[in-house]
This record gives sequence, C-alpha cells and structure tokens, in this order.
Amino acid sequence: MTKHTLYSLALFMTVFSPFPQRMVCAQNAAPRVTSKPVGDNFQRITDEDIQMMRKDIRSQRKQIIAANLKLTDAEAEKFWPVYEQYISDLVNINGTKYALIKKYVETSGALTDTEADTSTIQWVGIDQSVAELRKRFIPIFRNVLSSKNTALFYQLDRRVQLMIDLQLASSLPMIEP
Repeated sequence: MTKHTLYSLALFMTVFSPFPQRMVCAQNAAPRVTSKPVGDNFQRITDEDIQMMRKDIRSQRKQIIAANLKLTDAEAEKFWPVYEQYISDLVNINGTKYALIKKYVETSGALTDTEADTSTIQWVGIDQSVAELRKRFIPIFRNVLSSKNTALFYQLDRRVQLMIDLQLASSLPMIEP
C-alpha cells in the first residue's frame, strides 16, 4: 500500500502523530465538542450540537475507512451495507454516551455520589456494549472481506474511535472530588 501523509487533523497531528503514514484522513476531520470553560461554568451543548457532531463523526469515519480500506468493486458492494448496519448499531449505543455527556456538561461536572456511581456504571456499560457489538460483527465482516481486510477495518475503526473518545474526554470538565 502506498504511504500517505496525515492531513490537517489537529487531533491526529498532536496526539497520534506516531500513526503509520499510510493512514489517510479527510481534511479537518476531527470533530470538536463545543463545551468550553466560561468562568466556573461550561457552555451548554445543545441537542443540535450533538446531532451535528455525531453526523460529522459518522461521515468522517466513513471517509477514513474508505480511504484506507482498499476494496475491489465486488468487496465494496458487499462491505458497505454491512458497515452501515454496524454503524447504525453503534449509533444506537452511542446515543447513551452522548446523553450522558450532555447531562454531565449541564451539571458542569458537579455530581452527587449517586450520580457519580450511576455515571461510572453507564460508561462501563457503554464500553462493554461497543466491545460486544464489535465481537458480534467479526464473522459478519469476515463473510464479505478477507481476513486481513477484516483486521484492517477493525484496526482503522478502533483508531478512529480512540481519537474521538480522547477528544471528547479531554473536552469535558473533571469531576470535582
């Protein structure tokens, strides 16, 4: 596979610059969470902000997958419908994540002990659901891709998700002990 350079993704460039240069990224593909400190509070993330961010993330993820997963026409015809189902299932799981983020930002990170316990359990549950989804889709992707392309897809998907998660996490206020 030919080598490509990373484009102007601030997140890719600053946090993940050791990535192999063959990973192609859409220009300006790093979505931004809009919660910024304002005094002791954080700006509110609206439902519209979250929906726009999620749409951008899905579009950018697909662009990155398409740019790096070199498929024949026959493979592409079989792969993309499976990918869309995978993403649809992932979107459903991530709905819980974004609702949790919104609630957290609305409280500016100030949680009661009960809310902190509940949030922790929800975060771990979300992570577990995503892992179960990935595991469930391995044989489905394997039916339409070679073993190596299946592994490459999961590698790309995981990297993109890690970058998104890191950016989201670094944009949120820390919980006050």
